[in-house]
Amino acid sequence: MRQILFAGAIGLFLTLVGTPLLIKLLARKGYGQFIRDDGPRTHGSKKGTPTMGGIAFILATIIAYLLAKVITGEPMSFSGILVLFLMAGMGLVGFLDDYIKIVKQRSLGLRAKAKMAGQLIVGIAFAVLSLQFADSRGNTPASTRLSFVEDFGWSIGPVLFCVWALFMILAMSNGVNLTDGLDGLATGASVMVFGAYTFIGLWQFQESCANADNLTNPSACFEVRDPLDLAVVASALMGACFGFLWWNTSPAKIFMGDTGSLALGGALAGLAILSRTEFLLAILGGLFVMITMSVVIQVGSFKMTGKRVFRMAPLQHHFELKGWSEVLVVVRFWIIQGMCVIVGLGLFYAGWAAKK
Repeated sequence: MRQILFAGAIGLFLTLVGTPLLIKLLARKGYGQFIRDDGPRTHGSKKGTPTMGGIAFILATIIAYLLAKVITGEPMSFSGILVLFLMAGMGLVGFLDDYIKIVKQRSLGLRAKAKMAGQLIVGIAFAVLSLQFADSRGNTPASTRLSFVEDFGWSIGPVLFCVWALFMILAMSNGVNLTDGLDGLATGASVMVFGAYTFIGLWQFQESCANADNLTNPSACFEVRDPLDLAVVASALMGACFGFLWWNTSPAKIFMGDTGSLALGGALAGLAILSRTEFLLAILGGLFVMITMSVVIQVGSFKMTGKRVFRMAPLQHHFELKGWSEVLVVVRFWIIQGMCVIVGLGLFYAGWAAKK
């Protein structure tokens, strides 16, 4: 429990203090946001705002995790390291994308094939490594079975697992990327989901099958390799994003950029895969799913009928063009995300209670 508290507090402190230093550095180098000409007109004032802010919470999360381990004397786990690796790897792909946008002064950074290649390399490495490092109970960080609140059904095998893990990683990283269009929207939504995974990891640790002899109902235990360490990583991410939100909320002093959005999406997917809550992530991260689907619907409708369903996609820009203020859209979308987390945690608890 102390690890979780230390990780969250250190992550919060580091981004509260470190982000302004990063803002000054990026501003001095002229690393400002490039604004699309076809976006909402109100976004014109955002041009030049420092971007690549994801660097702040990526570094803060890693440092917070390591310091929490040093302070408490607890060992690191393969599961925790794998999630941090996935976050940092996806963040590196996003950083290259952001850097090219700034240098070339265009809204598109890495070419689609190069960006996809980078995500595939990181995702495949994570998927393959997550099936290694079995503990004394034979549990690897990930499982080749699908999961909702725990594993179910038959094993899909390592090859199909890698395909499934890649789908989750790409879907969530691009989902967060699409959501990151308004000040604080993606950051605030991510804080809520990481908070949920802090709770899930702690609950899974308390009801772990590794401690079945001490449980009142061993049949309701969770077979997860390192649940407590996943909670530590989630807490570090929650604290780091919370501190970053202080500077990212409207009017934003800094944007996370693809550096941050791809990293956060990767971290969410990694936590879901390793905590055996893969399908549950679609509910916990309901806002990201909703916004992603708005793009799919918009593109599909235009290709099939030549008509658009929304005034603009992603969905948050549709409501901006309807006259909602940016802050109004963000707060209402946060409320939606909060309800998704409540429903997701309710289903998680119900799934555990049903086994009792």
